[in-house]
Amino acid sequence: MDFRAQLAHAETINDSMLCVGLDPDPAKFPGSWKDDPSRIFDFCATIVDATRDLVIAFKPQIAYFAAQRAEEQLERLIAHIHKSAPEVPVILDAKRGDIGSTAEQYAREVFERYRADAVTLSPLMGFDSIEPYLAYAGKGAFLLCRTSNPGGADLQAQRLPNGDRLFEHIARLAQGAWNGGGQLALVVGATFPAEIERVRELAPTLPLLIPGIGAQGGDAAATVRSGWRADADGRTLAPIIVSSSRAILYASRGDNFAEAARAAAQATRAELNRARLPA
Repeated sequence: MDFRAQLAHAETINDSMLCVGLDPDPAKFPGSWKDDPSRIFDFCATIVDATRDLVIAFKPQIAYFAAQRAEEQLERLIAHIHKSAPEVPVILDAKRGDIGSTAEQYAREVFERYRADAVTLSPLMGFDSIEPYLAYAGKGAFLLCRTSNPGGADLQAQRLPNGDRLFEHIARLAQGAWNGGGQLALVVGATFPAEIERVRELAPTLPLLIPGIGAQGGDAAATVRSGWRADADGRTLAPIIVSSSRAILYASRGDNFAEAARAAAQATRAELNRARLPA
């Protein structure tokens, strides 16, 4: 099953557009696990097991593992997700951006070492920085397009000679010339719903990974209205993957952290699903 089919299947069986971001910070771990990097796998695997029937995807952020020398725990975690939640795809949030043999090694790291189903990439160096990842048939690549951080506009909102803003140009390329194998998708921040809608106009069929709800303040209902599209029978035409990390991971710092994470994920999933209904 390729990445697009995985997404569609997970959305259907779990009735979800919610992605749980796995950003483990040992300083925020509960009880005796607090400040213990050796518990990164245990913490994240517990969150996965508590939410696996509520999500469209899981998104581990590689920096949170690498900074703690926990790359082997990341390998174990992704293997655990594939075993515990085999119908839920894994998006490795790495934001890689390089060319040539270096990009080939990054692609090998993502898809052979970690065995992720998709990866986030920076397209700033052009198509040849993305192409090595597309050599892995059936895998997905999410290109940074209009990110949720305030400084994103420094470059992404700049006008090109043809009148497009840079993020609009990226959306056009991902929908068209760069997407011969149908593996591309886009990252658009929940903090800019009008720009989500513009990206959706330019890329009407691509999956959108949308971080920024929860702790970052993005509006869940506005996000869904701006990015999700369905046919007359309510079947998804253009999927969205709405990511929440801290609000779910650290819903409680106590021994009930798994139950609290599940409750937060249930509430977020319900809020997203309500936004699909007519006003």
